[in-house]
Amino acid sequence: MSTHTSDNVGVVTPTVFNYQLPFTLQNGEALQGFDLVYETYGELNATASNAILICHALSGHHHAAGYHDNTDTKPGWWDNCIGPGKAMDTDQFFIVSVNNLGGCHGSTGPESIDPSTQEPFGPEFPQVVVKDWVASQALLADHLNIERFLAVIGGSLGGMQALQWSIDFPERVDNAVLIATAAKLTAQNIAFNEIARQAITSDPDYRAGRYRLEDTNPDHGLMLARMIGHVTYLSDDGMASRFGRELKSGDIDKDEDVEFQVESYLHHQGRSFTQRFDANTYLLMTRALDYFDPARDTDDDLVAAFQDARARFLVMSFTSDWRFSPERSKEIVDALIAAGKDVAATVIDSEHGHDSFLLPIQRYTSALNAYLHHALSRATEPRKT
Repeated sequence: MSTHTSDNVGVVTPTVFNYQLPFTLQNGEALQGFDLVYETYGELNATASNAILICHALSGHHHAAGYHDNTDTKPGWWDNCIGPGKAMDTDQFFIVSVNNLGGCHGSTGPESIDPSTQEPFGPEFPQVVVKDWVASQALLADHLNIERFLAVIGGSLGGMQALQWSIDFPERVDNAVLIATAAKLTAQNIAFNEIARQAITSDPDYRAGRYRLEDTNPDHGLMLARMIGHVTYLSDDGMASRFGRELKSGDIDKDEDVEFQVESYLHHQGRSFTQRFDANTYLLMTRALDYFDPARDTDDDLVAAFQDARARFLVMSFTSDWRFSPERSKEIVDALIAAGKDVAATVIDSEHGHDSFLLPIQRYTSALNAYLHHALSRATEPRKT
């Protein structure tokens, strides 16, 4: 049976962008070239004015929409929002979705072969940060002959990239859409990330990050890290309505083989994650989250950090998201207003916590759809100076 229906992009094939020149990172280290895996949906128009860049979150990748073959049962991670007639309408927009440097889905990262040793980089892969991702994505845009993006869009860590794009390449971004994100992590968020990292690195099978060479994998630690993270992406009310205190199995009165539904769910999420994600990549991505702080270059003045940005901004948050709360989005909005920028903002009512940005919530998708179509209609207007 074909997976192509009227409201999805059907079967898509990833492409590899091979950059063959040295690429210097923010920490001063250099990669001797790199690969970025990406997918595109829709068609670039004649003036190249309808391109949208999708930036993924912590455990995301390039496969944001459609299917990789006709036997796939699960579409890309943002399929709810990408496709004909959807919020990111592929009949109108040309959408580029990329797997970041350091990723584990084909882009150059810890699992890639280090040309100097002919072994996997493993823990020796250099720490990349959001500015590095944005710089590499700009090189991909050059390769695709996209002078500027109609919009750069991302949720969570993806929103941080969209924010950095507006700062680092002000002439190349018409609109920055920041969803369920923050200008920097709170201490609590950094703490959650550190607990997850400790779960991984304390697993005996982690082997100081050289597990691939020793034919092991820190499954238990990576499973715990995912379980920790996943709980923080949900809300108390959302978990209560979905799982309550329902039992999956066992007898509480006899204390025999008791497993709550929520426990079973977390175990499944953790186990499946170990099959598709690399532990060293998880460590790298969480550190990139921790390190992100564009105001660090302007003496902790976020208003000053936005001074050169020329994009219009849409900032979206969700009422039950306590990991990246609406208060964090408000900090961004207040700084943008103080910097004299064009900004729209909305707080979406949802019980689903941080994961709300992945879900087909009507007010959310309708607002995104309306904003992007308005952006396309004004794409030919003179840009604000």
